[in-house]
Amino acid sequence: PELQEGGWQELLGCQAVAGTSCDFSSAISEYYDPHYVRVRARAGPLLSPWSHVLQMVPEHIAQIGPPGLELQSTNGVVKVKVSPPEANQRKKMWMNDLTFKYNLVFWENSSDAQFQSKTIFPVDTINDLAPDSTYCFKVQANLALEGKRGLFSPVSCVRTTQEAVNDLCATNLRVLALNMKFLLLWDSQEKQEVNFSVQYLLGFKKSLNEDYSDKWGSVPGCENITRTWCNFSSILNNTGFYYLRVQASQGHNQSCLSREVQVDPLQTNGIGPPGVRLELSDTSLHILISPPGGDEFDFMRNYYDLSYRILYWKNSSDKEEELRQKEVKQTIATVADVSPSTLYCVKVQAFSEPYNKSSAYSPQECIHTPAGTPLPLIIFGIFMGALLLVLLVVPPFLFVLYQAYNKIKYVFFPSCQPPLNIEGVGAQPFSCPYLSAAEEPVENCCVIESMITEEGNQIDFIDYEHSKQSSRDSGNYSNDDNASRSKGSKETLEQEMV
Repeated sequence: PELQEGGWQELLGCQAVAGTSCDFSSAISEYYDPHYVRVRARAGPLLSPWSHVLQMVPEHIAQIGPPGLELQSTNGVVKVKVSPPEANQRKKMWMNDLTFKYNLVFWENSSDAQFQSKTIFPVDTINDLAPDSTYCFKVQANLALEGKRGLFSPVSCVRTTQEAVNDLCATNLRVLALNMKFLLLWDSQEKQEVNFSVQYLLGFKKSLNEDYSDKWGSVPGCENITRTWCNFSSILNNTGFYYLRVQASQGHNQSCLSREVQVDPLQTNGIGPPGVRLELSDTSLHILISPPGGDEFDFMRNYYDLSYRILYWKNSSDKEEELRQKEVKQTIATVADVSPSTLYCVKVQAFSEPYNKSSAYSPQECIHTPAGTPLPLIIFGIFMGALLLVLLVVPPFLFVLYQAYNKIKYVFFPSCQPPLNIEGVGAQPFSCPYLSAAEEPVENCCVIESMITEEGNQIDFIDYEHSKQSSRDSGNYSNDDNASRSKGSKETLEQEMV
């Protein structure tokens, strides 16, 4: 739609231009959007056709302009201050000035000049220049991530001064670091007593486009000291970099600042040897490794992604076998199938592949394996141990199981059943064996015997009465009713017979 005739707009200030160029910066609204441009010529009443359409994205084709440059020569050094491109413009193509990296090119202004190049901060210092000499400088701003290199600033020249000699200043600053313990050391040329104070600056503050001279801080424990070393581990964080310098003072009026030294903790730090401990189990040798700095210090292990190189060998009186090597990431390693009655020696080195750093080997640790045990004896010992375990465990277990079975059977399945005559009362079952039983109903029976006498006319009837009593009858019950009923039955029978 932008290429249709109704979408084109004439550029203000670029109508009827006599030259062959036009500044159309005011017409660009977005630096990251595509823009289209075309041109045609006019000669009196005649108009040429439009040129081909030029498509462009301002951010892609724009060049980085030259930065500003200020120089100051003092005490044998040159202080450089760089201002970013577009510093004084209201509308900027490059919004974030902190992304620029500045490349400074300088040379001595002489017939045999040699060019030197150095990456600098917006505010920086150039040392080691010849005194009383003229040096020329130019600087460019680059965007490393985008691969853009800017235009150089105009060349500026300055004459250096003679450096003042002051024996009070601390010299030869150097850093020693091991397992994240950092020491700053320096030399003092003054024979009399001098007080030293160590100062530090966070590295990112040099990347700002401002003067950092008042941003220095003091290292705790290293203020007004007379020794020539300082432990500055307490100020360091896990990331970033730092600058250190030493201020020497004597009395109230004399003081001198040393040169600065840069410290990148992860790059400057050295890795110390790990700790090693050996243990034996069966036919294996276990190698226990403590990270550099100790197990409680996780910084070394986490940030350096440490690995361990293990050297081990058999060490005997008559010969020393060839070294064997293995690499592990864990802090424990196992050497299987070690020989009995043998002296094994081990040493370990820690190394970090990401930082290309390695430690010295740990002190040699040795352990003597015990004498071997014959295999049949081992098998017999295992068998006897298993048998003893069975004899000690199984009988008590069976006894407990048997007792539990008896208890359960006694409670839920009692073996003693109540007699039939007390199994129930009426229609309800008799469930409690401890209550007194009710009397069992008695069945009355009659047995009649007949006897014929010799005369054949006399018949005697004998009435036998039989009553079944319960085995549990107390004997207190009366049989009068039964007797009367039996008597009545006998009389009735005699009458019928007659």
